Order: sequence, then structure tokens, then C-alpha cells
Amino acid sequence: MTYKETVAFLFEQLPQFQNIGGKAYNGKLDNIIAICELLDNPQNKFKTIHVAGTNGKGSVCNMLASIFTQSGYTVGLFTSPHLLDFRERIRINGEVIPRKLCN
Repeated sequence: MTYKETVAFLFEQLPQFQNIGGKAYNGKLDNIIAICELLDNPQNKFKTIHVAGTNGKGSVCNMLASIFTQSGYTVGLFTSPHLLDFRERIRINGEVIPRKLCN
């Protein structure tokens, strides 16, 4: 699957609130809990900061990522939305993931 096909697949498979409204919201965690259990709960094997709220998440996440990167940690950052390229959403130590990882 090419990068372009992968991005198209992701957008076709996931219900997007901005496109279909309230029916995109489920509110249940059953599916994500089942997936995490199938994957042996990887979220418990690395340190994570989850930032939530109405405003300022992007700024807070970018500041935290910068602080931890400068402190010597390897930092993965996922933000949304992107401006030009889906890879902008996923950064490792401030760099977008290489296109070759997406093919």
C-alpha cells in the first residue's frame, strides 16, 4: 500500500465528527480496550502524557515535547489536524516521520 493509499484508507475507515456530526461519537471504550488487550497493553510499557481540553493542546504538547527532547529523551508527538501532509501529525524528536516509513 502506498503512502497516498494509506492516508485515503485511514480517512475512509474512521468516522470523522467534522464530516458526519454527532453519530461519529460512540463514547464507549470496549473496542479500544479489546485492541489494547490483544496487543498486550503496550500503553503500559512506555511513559505517556495525554493532554486534553478545549484550547491550547497543540501549544502545550509542542512545549512539552521540546522540553523533553532538550532533556535527552526520545519524544514522539502526535497532533491533529495536519496542514499539508498527514505525516505532520507524527513527529519524533521534532522531525516528521520519513515518507519511506509510510510505504
